[in-house]
Amino acid sequence: MFNDIGPLELVTLVVLAVLVFGPDKLPKVIQDVTRTIRKIREFSESAKQDIRSELGPEFKDFEFEDLNPKTFIRKQLDNEELGLKEIRNGFDLKKEMAEVTDAVQSRDAESPSPSAGSAAGRVDMTKKPEAPGKDDRPPFDADAT
Repeated sequence: MFNDIGPLELVTLVVLAVLVFGPDKLPKVIQDVTRTIRKIREFSESAKQDIRSELGPEFKDFEFEDLNPKTFIRKQLDNEELGLKEIRNGFDLKKEMAEVTDAVQSRDAESPSPSAGSAAGRVDMTKKPEAPGKDDRPPFDADAT
């Protein structure tokens, strides 16, 4: 119940309780708190039993902890009937990426020479573009302006 409270926090709570309630009333307050917690647990367990009995025999192995999404997903991933472990273990992202990279690199190695690639509409990004000369101007269209 108090799994996330450290020793320093526990000492702080005890000192605070002694200061607020005093050493005379503190045992009575502790008894009242434990009695209240016990009653809440009993009420919770009886409510769970009532719900299980109302659901019927189909849900006899139903656990309320399964309503927590993290617990439900973890339980379903560990379920052997679905075969999810085989799927998860069979999928190796690094291997798939390496295969794709090898395929792309081998396709690039098989591609024709850069001059033929430029003729086919490809642009060689490693070459610097040539400076346009005076004769390389686009034609002037008087009607377009």
